[in-house]
Amino acid sequence: MMRSLSILLLGTLLLFSCLREEELKQPFVSYLPPEMDDGWSISSPGQEGMNAEALRKIYQDFHEDEGLWQVRSLLVFRGGKLLAESYTKDARDRTTPRAIWSATKQVMGLLTGLALESQLIQDVKDPVSDYLPEVKDFPDKNGIRVEHLLTMRSGIAYSNDGLSGQTDDILRKLPDDITRFILGLPLAATPGEKVNYSDGDPQLLSSLIQQQCGKPTSAWAWEVLFDKLQVQHLEWDHYKDGTTLGGFGILTTPRDLARFGQCVLDSGRWKGQRVVDPQWINRMTTMKVPDVYGYEFGYLWWLDPSRNMLIMSGHGGQYVFLLPDMALMIVMTAEVNTQGDFQFKREKALPWVDRISAAVDDDATITSPAIPQRPASPPRR
Repeated sequence: MMRSLSILLLGTLLLFSCLREEELKQPFVSYLPPEMDDGWSISSPGQEGMNAEALRKIYQDFHEDEGLWQVRSLLVFRGGKLLAESYTKDARDRTTPRAIWSATKQVMGLLTGLALESQLIQDVKDPVSDYLPEVKDFPDKNGIRVEHLLTMRSGIAYSNDGLSGQTDDILRKLPDDITRFILGLPLAATPGEKVNYSDGDPQLLSSLIQQQCGKPTSAWAWEVLFDKLQVQHLEWDHYKDGTTLGGFGILTTPRDLARFGQCVLDSGRWKGQRVVDPQWINRMTTMKVPDVYGYEFGYLWWLDPSRNMLIMSGHGGQYVFLLPDMALMIVMTAEVNTQGDFQFKREKALPWVDRISAAVDDDATITSPAIPQRPASPPRR
């Protein structure tokens, strides 16, 4: 009886495993993106100076690689045009918003530039207390400046990690006031002294902007950024006290996520129209901190100087890779709730970035307008 039960259980597990394998990855069919009247111009690899056959092989391998069970999408843009697109799980991901987690921080970087331009913020060197009246109740936080929030150097002892982390408390909506909750945490370092990558600093930045513009940061963002980028599918969650989440909270699609990257590649423009101050784009994407988890860090943007690459990055594997020298943008998304080694981590994504960039024909001329390029950074030694 026990042996029969074991055989039955084994058979059930094998059947379930086969079904799971079929569900987790769709076979590769085509990378040709459809026209969707969403503001993106569609082109082909050959027209934009890329090796079409090499790209086809990359997409086929991306679908067939069993180690990439987490991935959901891969999109390639060059010269502001969408050349290749495929969804490994569900084609509805093209229009279904999903969490981008910490890539929300890079959107906050763009919004900070717009807050400066709108004079909601006068200068990044200003004390946060100039804009957040709550700081007066936490005098040990008087030394925190706006720039410290942009570079993860507030000194506040905020932790993203594990069940004991403050982000978990926020996700469970335990504190009543998210701004006072963060300001009430102790200082682990003098403001400006050390980096502590966390959701707390960009959350204070969102609180600051929200108080200065007199409406939710998310609502203001639609007025000054999202509508101008022709964003179509985006949701932005807020805390129970009405404060827009700043360290995470945006749900969007790969095509809409790419709009933020293209705006940066295009020096603050979208379709030729100025959206963000080009000088801010340059400041935001210039190294401010030399080493955060092995990468350089600007104002809430990641920099990989070895590839002269800018990165938007979210938990689980939500990425936008920008290579200005090639006018190239690569978007990858993955399952949003994976943890630990089950995530589609950056080191897994970068070999695919390298393969795609190697498919660029350096001697080809793209048909799109030239995109201003950032000065090349020296390679990491």
